[in-house]
Amino acid sequence: MADTVIIILKKTFSIALILNALITIGGVIGILNYYYATSNEPFPPYALNGNLFLFTIIAALVNIFPSAAIGRALHTGRLFFHHYIYGFIILLLSLVFITFFTPATLFNLFLIDSSSINVNIGRFFLLGGLTLLLDDLPDVSKYASKSLDWLKQQAYKTRKILYLTQIISGAITLYLAIAVITFTIQNPTRALPDSFLIGSLLITCITALTLAKRKDWLKIKC
Repeated sequence: MADTVIIILKKTFSIALILNALITIGGVIGILNYYYATSNEPFPPYALNGNLFLFTIIAALVNIFPSAAIGRALHTGRLFFHHYIYGFIILLLSLVFITFFTPATLFNLFLIDSSSINVNIGRFFLLGGLTLLLDDLPDVSKYASKSLDWLKQQAYKTRKILYLTQIISGAITLYLAIAVITFTIQNPTRALPDSFLIGSLLITCITALTLAKRKDWLKIKC
């Protein structure tokens, strides 16, 4: 019983890390859209340049594979269906909710700066559905499984570069998290919206640096 609980907790932890990576990417897309549309530096003067947030997206992307690998190494079974079935269902329901109950569209959902509860619920469940889909992607189809195997082979060839990329992007993300925290302290009216960004940035940088310390990318096997 205890072993089963531990396995479920590890699987949940793995899925949570993937979800956080996607939340980070979604949040940073909005920041970059603002930066490129207005040429105004985000979180001045603490974030030196808006382009640095590109490294946060890189950190999140590089985190996804080793985070998913934590869960795929476990045998949790399934409840009635594969995870990706639930992922598709959540994605579909999220799209319906976004279309009919929010002022946003799928195309600008992550580009607008909105504190609307409905918009943020739509964002969360859309990314949640995508997380379940990514977590179970090898089981979606043989083509998806073969594509992932090919990507894994390419990753193996560049594992040292990916390892260094994870360290650098993780360190820059940590700096940006500190910059956003400092900016928010000076601008307390931004406390609520910035708190979600700060949380996701901190988890992303901690994940990146922890996985780099474990040398997960260097341990990848074909």
